[in-house]
Amino acid sequence: MQTPAHRHGATAGSQSRDASQPYTAHSDTPVHRDTSVHPDNPAAASGPHGRSTTAVALPVAAALLYGLWTVFVDRTSGSSLGHAWLLGLITAVVSGVLGLLLVRVQSTLVTEVRALAYGAFFGTAIGYLYSISGTAGHTTLESVRMGAVMGAVMFAVSLYIFRTHRVREPHGEHRPRRAHRHPHPSN
Repeated sequence: MQTPAHRHGATAGSQSRDASQPYTAHSDTPVHRDTSVHPDNPAAASGPHGRSTTAVALPVAAALLYGLWTVFVDRTSGSSLGHAWLLGLITAVVSGVLGLLLVRVQSTLVTEVRALAYGAFFGTAIGYLYSISGTAGHTTLESVRMGAVMGAVMFAVSLYIFRTHRVREPHGEHRPRRAHRHPHPSN
């Protein structure tokens, strides 16, 4: 099994490591994570598979808000109340499932790809809302353009956040620097 240290060229002391303990990218000391729930820290609560409740609650809350926003936009564009609520329910379920899927796989994605995924998800959602707004003169091309612009903005914002908040990033630093160079074994 290759650890992050193997991928970055460090080989000294790798045979004596315990494979069950995670290591930091720049040291040989194991990272100990306290997964117990503290009464004074409700954010430390984690659900199944070590996922925090926030990682599940945020996409679900965003999906509910998006569904309600869809109901509002569709109703103001002239649809019946039943049609608007059905459309809102469908969009809430679809966006919730896609949001939870994105949160689940984001730790496996490279920083740029993760930012692109968030941008594409947000841009598609905004483009869809723009398309159902029902204002006279809206075309499919205008909806795609609006979604692309908003997706590009979300890509830039999320890329900035992922690169500047490296502590929260699941892969650690964006491009970790080597502390020292090891001579090549063939020399």
